[in-house]
Amino acid sequence: MNPQTDLKNLKVEQSGAQIRKFGLRDKFGYLLGDLGNDFFFMLVGAYLMVYYTDILGISPVAVGVLFMIARLWDALADITWGRFIDTRKSGKHGKFRPWIFRMSFPLVISGVLMFIHIPGLSDGFYLAYAYVTYILWGTLYSTVNIPYGSMASVITSNPVERTTLSTFRTLGATIAQLFVNAIAPLIIFVDNKIDANRILLAATLFAILSLASYIGCFRLSTERITSYNSDNKTKSSLSATLKGLLKNKPLISILIASLIFMVFLILISSANVYLFKDYFGSASALSLVGVMQVVTVLIAIPLAKPLVARFGKKEVTSTGLLLTVIVYGMLYFLPDLTANQFVAISAIGMFGYAFFNLMIWAFVTDIIDYHESLTGLREDGTIYSVYSFSRKVGQAVAGGIGGFAIGLVGYNVNLEVQEQKTLHGIYMLGTLAPAIIMLVVFLIIALIYPLSKNRTLQLAEDLKKKRNS
Repeated sequence: MNPQTDLKNLKVEQSGAQIRKFGLRDKFGYLLGDLGNDFFFMLVGAYLMVYYTDILGISPVAVGVLFMIARLWDALADITWGRFIDTRKSGKHGKFRPWIFRMSFPLVISGVLMFIHIPGLSDGFYLAYAYVTYILWGTLYSTVNIPYGSMASVITSNPVERTTLSTFRTLGATIAQLFVNAIAPLIIFVDNKIDANRILLAATLFAILSLASYIGCFRLSTERITSYNSDNKTKSSLSATLKGLLKNKPLISILIASLIFMVFLILISSANVYLFKDYFGSASALSLVGVMQVVTVLIAIPLAKPLVARFGKKEVTSTGLLLTVIVYGMLYFLPDLTANQFVAISAIGMFGYAFFNLMIWAFVTDIIDYHESLTGLREDGTIYSVYSFSRKVGQAVAGGIGGFAIGLVGYNVNLEVQEQKTLHGIYMLGTLAPAIIMLVVFLIIALIYPLSKNRTLQLAEDLKKKRNS
């Protein structure tokens, strides 16, 4: 990093320290972080299972067990790394940025290793190799993702600017998703079959893009808020942290809301396949659903900052969730729609819950401030890792919900046309059930989550005065 460049556009902000003013450079740098994450994360999510089954010959059940074990291990790795980060002191380049730079190199190398295939070895070797390389990659992913996610709370203390960072992060993930979905299939498949050499080529390509993005994130981002634990002579301890976490009402409410929201996403994702394939008889319409999910996020992104500036994160998010509840509830009472009509109406619901996805990282940064106000401890890594831990546990536990729900309504794989009661059950899983689940999320955010716009602004102001003093 060029020190002369960093001395431009400086301003005095806190405790007399000179730092560059928050701006587009920070936003783009933070976007690059999740672009780097998702260049490879999306590739793994979409194609690793088919690589394991079709190239390495591992059974789908064994792959499922591996993924569940790995998710639980990753959750523990998140907590461990978050606590480790919070015990480190800020250096020349901050507290979090250096770890993004240091660990990005072993992370992308481990990612490429997952897709190296040596022909002619035993099934036992391939399974062991999958366990070692996949769990290694997941662990190293934590070492980059935890400091990256934690860094948002120290880039700026302004609640509206934090919302902008959250939306730019989502935009980075969306760009990576579009890029991987468009490019990867053209590289990986030959004659409609996955090719071992080509998927290694794709992994190498996305690893290079990922590494370049991480380096860009490191160079363009600036940490402006430093730890005040030592200045206040407050020592961080596990017991003090745990007491603070248990008293942190915003954190607990967001953890519960996010877990339930994850159940909603998993249920929708699973039910939609059967809804369009069996109920509407139009599996091709699923591609339109995928497009609309991206489009609604892209429409919501430029609206997020001005809406939050005027109304607040809690207020905007809860309104969007209520819109989703109304749309999916209404769809339940419109069973005679065509597939395209259903997608068009449900897109309004997608637009509603897009704001939750856009705001969630900004919610976490506010919760970190609340924890500091409550305990006197600045523990960005710990709070972010607790949130990440809950998401991964939720993914592991909630993974079977879709299959269980489909089985519960009587789906029979041996029938070419499902019974009418089963079709009705599938339609209910795609409409009324999501509406009820999202109603619970709405009530948590609207009635239980305490950080309204005014309280968030007051919290930021109180912490600024405390730091300056």
